[in-house]
Amino acid sequence: MSGAGWAQQKLPPPPPEDKPAAQQEQAPPEEDESLQPKAEYEFNPLQAEKDVQIGNFYFRKGSYAAAAGRFLEATKWDPKNAEAYLRLGDAEEKRKDKKAARQAWAKFVELAPEDKRVAEVKKRLASKH
Repeated sequence: MSGAGWAQQKLPPPPPEDKPAAQQEQAPPEEDESLQPKAEYEFNPLQAEKDVQIGNFYFRKGSYAAAAGRFLEATKWDPKNAEAYLRLGDAEEKRKDKKAARQAWAKFVELAPEDKRVAEVKKRLASKH
């Protein structure tokens, strides 16, 4: 019986399993954070710009859900950030959410009517049904 007790004490090798799980959580925690809504938003254009930059990183990586989450965050920190709306529309289009893409692009056109990309965005709005 003392041999069985010794085997039970030697049993806990889950720590090696926990370490890879912890490492996996360390790799994409940014994506997880980006999808979690913040409790309160105050006007913060610097945070908005940071979220746009991080969203662009995820977009280039092909992580469109994470990118859309970051662009959406940027619009909450700075509701007049036209670039965030443009990029949100692009990310939503990649996610095949045409309605969300159209809404974001329409907001971009509203906020930045003089932007040189407006003509292209209007064509995209007109061609998406």
